[in-house]
Amino acid sequence: MTTGISDSEGYGLVIWIDRGGTFTDIITRDALGRMRTLKLLSTSPAYEDAAVEGMRRLLDVPKGAPFPAERVAAIKMGTTVATNALLERKGAKTLFVTTKGFADALVIGDQARPSLFALDIVKPEPLYSGVVEADERLDAAGGEVRPLDLERLRQDLARAKADGFTSAAIAFLHADLNPAHEKAAGEIAEALGFDLVALSHEVSPLPRFLPRAETTVADAYLTPALRAYVRRVAGAVNGAPLYFMTSSGGLVRAEAFRGRDAVVSGPAGGVVGVARTAIAAGAEAVLGFDMGGTSTDVCRFAGTLERRDTARIAGVRLRGPMLDVETVAAGGGSILTFDGLRARVGPDSAGADPGPAAYGRGGPATVTDANLVLGRIDPAAFPSLFGPNQDQPLDAAASRARLAVLAQAMGAESPEAAAEGFVRVCVEQTAQAVHRISTERGFDPRGHALVAFGGAAGQIACWVAEALGVDEVLSPRYASLLSAWGIGQAQVRSLRQAGVERRLDAEGHAQAMALGADLAAQALADLQAQGAELGELSTRLHLKYEGADATIPIEAGELAAMTQAFAAAHERLFGFIEPALPVLIASVEVEAEAAADPHFVTAEPAPRQAVDQRTIPMTSDGKTERAPVISADALGAASPLHHASHGPPPPKGEELDPGQLQSHSSPIGGGEPRSGGGGPSTVPGPALIVRGDTQIAVAPGWRAALAEDGLIRLTRMDRKAAKSAAADLTTPDPVTLELFNRRFMGVAEAMGAALERTAHSVNIKERLDFSCALFDAEGGLVANAPHMPVHLGSMGASVRAVRDRHPVLSPGEAFALNNPYAGGTHLPDITVVMPIFAGADQARPAFYVAARGHHADVGGVQPGSMPPFSRTIDEEGVLLDALPIMREGRFLEGQTRAALTAGPWPARKPDQNLADLKAQIAACQAGAAQVSAMIAAHGDETVARYMGFVQDNAEALVRRAI
Repeated sequence: MTTGISDSEGYGLVIWIDRGGTFTDIITRDALGRMRTLKLLSTSPAYEDAAVEGMRRLLDVPKGAPFPAERVAAIKMGTTVATNALLERKGAKTLFVTTKGFADALVIGDQARPSLFALDIVKPEPLYSGVVEADERLDAAGGEVRPLDLERLRQDLARAKADGFTSAAIAFLHADLNPAHEKAAGEIAEALGFDLVALSHEVSPLPRFLPRAETTVADAYLTPALRAYVRRVAGAVNGAPLYFMTSSGGLVRAEAFRGRDAVVSGPAGGVVGVARTAIAAGAEAVLGFDMGGTSTDVCRFAGTLERRDTARIAGVRLRGPMLDVETVAAGGGSILTFDGLRARVGPDSAGADPGPAAYGRGGPATVTDANLVLGRIDPAAFPSLFGPNQDQPLDAAASRARLAVLAQAMGAESPEAAAEGFVRVCVEQTAQAVHRISTERGFDPRGHALVAFGGAAGQIACWVAEALGVDEVLSPRYASLLSAWGIGQAQVRSLRQAGVERRLDAEGHAQAMALGADLAAQALADLQAQGAELGELSTRLHLKYEGADATIPIEAGELAAMTQAFAAAHERLFGFIEPALPVLIASVEVEAEAAADPHFVTAEPAPRQAVDQRTIPMTSDGKTERAPVISADALGAASPLHHASHGPPPPKGEELDPGQLQSHSSPIGGGEPRSGGGGPSTVPGPALIVRGDTQIAVAPGWRAALAEDGLIRLTRMDRKAAKSAAADLTTPDPVTLELFNRRFMGVAEAMGAALERTAHSVNIKERLDFSCALFDAEGGLVANAPHMPVHLGSMGASVRAVRDRHPVLSPGEAFALNNPYAGGTHLPDITVVMPIFAGADQARPAFYVAARGHHADVGGVQPGSMPPFSRTIDEEGVLLDALPIMREGRFLEGQTRAALTAGPWPARKPDQNLADLKAQIAACQAGAAQVSAMIAAHGDETVARYMGFVQDNAEALVRRAI
């Protein structure tokens, strides 16, 4: 009897594939654990399909010979086919079938703006090509208001089928509560011969019509194209067991793979690879750092795979469980530019053609070129694949020439100085992306290890770790193929969800647990249908405060334990709890995972080689040293002493000096000589470790060690003292200016993320009608995140109004203001202002943060608070003129409520106003924490000076534009 997808001896070969947009990575492993790898272009005139071609090559199948399915135990595959179909709009001709009166609901959408500052908004075309409105209606409890007109719907669907529609996406109002009308409509569509019929209560069985309908349309649009590709692959492998990676991190049999599950199939493999790497390395919490040529993906793992509920890809929003990955436009091919004031990295990329300057095809300077100039890439260790005829080595002279031009323009003393500055900017961009999946969610990155993978991550991993305060970097053996390797470690999963919307009390808890049992039975049946046996079963309840939108997943258990766990998670994530508010169960989620093979065979140990005694110059912190170039296979396996996950560094006397590499037979770095090796157990930086798929720069102050499974562990030996951002604070340095520009903008963006998560109202939570900003001591704008444009010009006046009305300010205070005569745009826009104190001077704020949000109502003679016939300001609602709402870190709820309910026309829903004001305070606290951390790292004088330089830079850019 099998247990999940068996990879054990006796079941033959297993094949793991990540079919990416540019490259397809393939790994095969036989019953003895021996592995072969291959990387192919995903599209090429030389073959029809890269995945099939790669499998045939690695299995040594002659051209024209049938695929040897009998040799293969399992093929596990991730693919970008669904994502490409979205990008290229090459899905099925889809009909949207919805409740009468809602034909335009998806076109109207949720008012999210793709580009805030664009004067001409160009929205992507909808995925569906036609609409049929069904004459039916359910109420908000699922009760029937108007029965479904079956005959009219049958006629409308028949006409659509005759017009060439092949897929039908059926989404009725409140069908998540009562699917009877959807089921009846689906039966009609299937009887008429539609190739695919997607029902919203099955595709996305959760409340809220808009995301449920959008996801259903996307599933109907993508699934036919996806199934066509699956059929081609299945036919090419002659029936070998074929599984596909889903966005949620599990595998499904090929015939069960659907479009809704496929949009982040490949990146999900990378997250699973990060998780398996962490488990094998004994790391409790890790941050994944996947740097490719165009972009960088980051993720987090701390014992469980972290998921998100929605994603927007190519202008299309999909709702469903998917692994949480953040992307930043900074990769090895990101172009380096200097605009006369700031040194910038990306977002444009040199691509594969012409590629970086080092490719020898006339390309621009990129991050890869900067790393080459700094000695973090060794051209001699690269194959000769470059130049016009793709037969030349990397062109280091071209890289240096491009950086020399930039250095001269910037006033840098050398190409190395310019290169190091640009890399610092790239590191800062990457660190900010990591903060979005750690700090902004209540996790301190300093308690994590960094898993670096992808072709370009190894060159800057140590420096990214230092920027995050991380002391350990893990580089897996198959670093540039980790997504394929992660797909290989995944198991079949079945995930079921259902909405609840009940209070978390004894009755609601019992109902949710009963529903969880039903979902568990469905998930188990699904596993069995795919030929897998149960390994683990988990049930989670998604909880939220009444009136809130953001939910928190909590493992199912006793009522008291779940209540306590929710409060702790809410305080960690949002910075506060609401003991007086009821907790609601939004939905139940059950996940069943197939059992892993108990006889799993790890990869064979890497062969040991002699140490290469060659060195190259490597530059770090303005200092150039000779660094040894060492093959990863030449490192001796680390002794247990040197690969403890969180153990102390070895004594200084045991650190390896590069000069000691002259003899590789003696014990070095405290490790014992190994009979099968001869290389050093640990290597201190600076050093360059070379693998066939990547190169790893070991920074000064770090050491590297090789584990038995091929993992390279880099450990920080000592913390360098924080340096001043610039020796001369009278004039801005171009690199430091860009770094602080990004840091200040990061403060405002972090505030916006916190506000969006914690707000209660539709205006702020869904319409994103808010803005967050950082101000100097005089109330001058420093950084305003790209939120609501109408707020940009007046928030500074609100900050100055608070300062003027309260000449004496103290830490832990916050104020609310909506006075249109003091910077407010109109009464429903309430601005929360918080002063920030720094250094020894606690008498005067050094900075301010502010968050403005459009409240749905603040009173007035009619709802909405802006009646056009108003003759006095009172008729528009409650006026808050720098009202204190927090003192000594405590929210002044009674005083704030009294202000909202005062006057002849008070606020109609003060509870919602209070909830959103608390969210605005949470946003300000998030910004204050980031500013305080910046001051601690760089000093208050440096931060203040560069705050002024950033403002001067903004003025210069505006003058240049004019």
